[in-house]
Amino acid sequence: MRLETCIYRFFDQYLPRVKGSSDQTIKAYRDVFSLFLPFAANRLSIQIASLRVEHLSPEMLLSFLDHLESDRGNVVRTRNHRLAAIKSLAKMIRLMYPEKREVAQRIRDIPQKRAQTQLIGFLYPDEILKVFHCVNLIKKNGFRDYTILHLLEDSGARASEITTLNLDYFDPQNSTLIILGKGNRYRRIELELRTVQLIRSYIAKYRVKPKLLYQHRLFINQRGTELTRHGIYRICKKYLQKTLSPKRLKNINPVHSFRHSCAVNMLLSGKSLTDIQNRLGHENIQSTTVYTHMDLTRKQAVQKKFIEYMKSNLSEDPKINEWIDWENRKNILEWFDSL
Repeated sequence: MRLETCIYRFFDQYLPRVKGSSDQTIKAYRDVFSLFLPFAANRLSIQIASLRVEHLSPEMLLSFLDHLESDRGNVVRTRNHRLAAIKSLAKMIRLMYPEKREVAQRIRDIPQKRAQTQLIGFLYPDEILKVFHCVNLIKKNGFRDYTILHLLEDSGARASEITTLNLDYFDPQNSTLIILGKGNRYRRIELELRTVQLIRSYIAKYRVKPKLLYQHRLFINQRGTELTRHGIYRICKKYLQKTLSPKRLKNINPVHSFRHSCAVNMLLSGKSLTDIQNRLGHENIQSTTVYTHMDLTRKQAVQKKFIEYMKSNLSEDPKINEWIDWENRKNILEWFDSL
């Protein structure tokens, strides 16, 4: 049986209709097979159209995985992600082509490669406050960035989840936000008072007028389209570089550091693992238990101060008040020009 036939069915039927995979998952799997098919065809000295399911041998797949590491410089974690995509194809083969069950099982028997456990790079409360305070609210998009940073820390959302937020996901009356997470699963979370006020102000005064296709999105870039994951990454990196040392930056992911900080703050506040799991959108609670193995004794005194900050009213922030005064002065200057 031609491998092309299986792959067409995999992407056209199995992933979107049987599994209900998200667009991000489908695109990630597409990238895997865009790499694998030319590699396999070149290794066998045949055309891609001539590849057959039987060519999915453990030897072929292991050679491909080694190629990813040695020639393309992929880390072990990326290698394992690529293998997971191929194993998903094997699941479809086992389900829809029972006569090829043995081929599918040999693929599924390939183990993932062990990788070193990564350090959880989270930000301490005093570091988060420094990041917030370094944002220049007078500059263009300053208030938007300020709002996004607060929302990242409060919600624990992933960058991709921030980009897909719609206006109607935000409920200011009940201080809640709906987030569309991995696997097209929705979750509703409660936001702190300060975050709610920031989002309301952003929508009312500082949201760029979006283009027609992006009117439903909450966060809009300067071109009038939706923010991307890379856009969120650049925003976080920009302000972290202003406040943290290069050595400190090496140990954290600019966006995920806020997500980890949210989990750590919840843990220090006495929240249960289930609460943390639900807020972060972890499918498996094993992903949440990693936070229980961390040393959280440093700077616990700052925790109380940070919680008070997030619960505070926006009008109590001297930084915001100073900016409002600047806006008033700007209006006076404009009035002078009209004389």
